[in-house]
Amino acid sequence: MATNRQPLAEGSPGGTYGGGSGGGKAKKAKPKRRRSPLWTKLTTALGALLLLASLGTGVTAKYLLSQVTSNVQTTESVLDSGDGVGAVSTGKLPTGAINLLMLGLDTRAGWEESGEGSRSDTIIVLHIPAAHDKAQMISIPRDTLAEIPGAGTEKINGAFYYGSTGKGGWKGGATLAAKTVHNLTGISFDGVIVIDFAGFKDILEALGGVHMCVDMDMWSSHYIINSKGKVEYAKGADPESAPKNALWFKKGCRDMAAWEALEYSRIRHSAHGDYDRQRHQQQLLKAMAKKATSSGVLTDLSKVSKLLAAAGSSLKMDTNKVSTQDFFFGLKNLATADMMPIRSNSGNFNSSQNNNGELINDVTKQLFQAAAADKMEPFLLGHPEMVIDSNSTS
Repeated sequence: MATNRQPLAEGSPGGTYGGGSGGGKAKKAKPKRRRSPLWTKLTTALGALLLLASLGTGVTAKYLLSQVTSNVQTTESVLDSGDGVGAVSTGKLPTGAINLLMLGLDTRAGWEESGEGSRSDTIIVLHIPAAHDKAQMISIPRDTLAEIPGAGTEKINGAFYYGSTGKGGWKGGATLAAKTVHNLTGISFDGVIVIDFAGFKDILEALGGVHMCVDMDMWSSHYIINSKGKVEYAKGADPESAPKNALWFKKGCRDMAAWEALEYSRIRHSAHGDYDRQRHQQQLLKAMAKKATSSGVLTDLSKVSKLLAAAGSSLKMDTNKVSTQDFFFGLKNLATADMMPIRSNSGNFNSSQNNNGELINDVTKQLFQAAAADKMEPFLLGHPEMVIDSNSTS
């Protein structure tokens, strides 16, 4: 594709980007969604705030963090719902292992006021061992069949929807989602973090794009080359095969504008569908982390402020009675630590008998048990196939 072309129209957060959880020929097509949100948008926004905390304990860092966290919407109701969903809290960040539930939304403006509800198509359990110097990101497929309290067995992304409809809003959605994930995994949570798509896009733009390595030739689901040879956003497009005027991402490494990197990380038309997309989204996360920690960003207070403001305004949190500032400062060592992505079901779609969703296999159930017991490292040594290899990113 042409280098650094700017599309004529990218669409808006309320536009149609296609979606669904299909991809490849390994399984039947799933019902279409408005978009295919990034699983890494959560860790990127969180990482931006952790980055500031890691800059030190000086007045400037503390002041900036206080300005950013003042924009974060918080509640204590999500993890105070009982039934072991929330870990026992002392009002301070735990000194032992920490488990966070991270939920990604893809919403239109005013969705809470309308009472229409939203699905959490991105669901990650972030496990932080007792040393607090690394983390494992366990992605739960959005089509996973789970018992949703009050709704029966359905796809797990529907839990947030049922809880958020009517007057439930994000707090109701996060509460029901946390209960559902807890019942599925047996994990009690020390925090719940919710972030929306618009905030993630702002973070990418604040960085000014990233350097990405494309590992296979792929065509865009949502952009085309028009008759004038320019990149154009094709509203509503999500074809199953490449059109003649498709925008291609060719194998190789180069700088990408925010819209390009975002589109590349969304592409699902490949042999392994959503699991390939997860790998590419992890590549994007690492590229963003590298850009965010570069001297050109860290030494520019204006860029740091814009980056963190974008992250802070997009977050909604329950930190289990720990103050937001203490929460981020307590995890500041994670800013430069290794965040290891883990795929459930070893990256294979484990279809239910009637093909109405995905089932968690026995090994993944053992993975959840290992996270709950803080025994992830020995478990992963015995199951290396569950770790996503993202070393191809530069």
